[in-house]
Amino acid sequence: MKLDVIIDDKNYRIEAPPEMLTEAESFFAKMDQDMDHGWQMGPEFIEHPDSIQRCQIAANKLLTSHSSDNPLLVQLMAAYILKRLPGIKSINIDTSGEMQNTEMIFEEGARRAGQRQTTSRPLSETEARARADKDVSPVYKVGRSWRFAVYDPAAGRWVESPFTDTQETAQQQRDQAHTQMMQAILQGKL
Repeated sequence: MKLDVIIDDKNYRIEAPPEMLTEAESFFAKMDQDMDHGWQMGPEFIEHPDSIQRCQIAANKLLTSHSSDNPLLVQLMAAYILKRLPGIKSINIDTSGEMQNTEMIFEEGARRAGQRQTTSRPLSETEARARADKDVSPVYKVGRSWRFAVYDPAAGRWVESPFTDTQETAQQQRDQAHTQMMQAILQGKL
């Protein structure tokens, strides 16, 4: 499998053998276990990194491994990202020290089989809430601003909210987006 990585406007194509995605699962599980305890992402400590943030952390490790000429760890970090974010096409790694500015670019329609359960029956409110929880990220800090991301199933990618000056404003906007997504799911629109 291939992951295009952009570092300081230079493109690198990293090939991770498909078997690496399965054979390195215990290594990936250990990474997840370490991140379960929270992670320092730039100036901010994130108590519960979501899947995007975990892959931003892996991208930062990939950057460090690339800089120290460690091709095996570069491949492993690429494999982790490919495994944890199905449908990812490329990643633009922030090199300024703000891990949360690392951008993930997905293939069109990336969230298909295996990522959502599709049923012929309407979802319960609990199921709709759980799905909205997965598709609306927690609020996170970027520099001095706050934002969140919403998964757009039509485009097959995550769309970040505009920057806000306060965490409270971003949280209110995130809660509104979460409620709207839940209603759309309950109405069968998503």
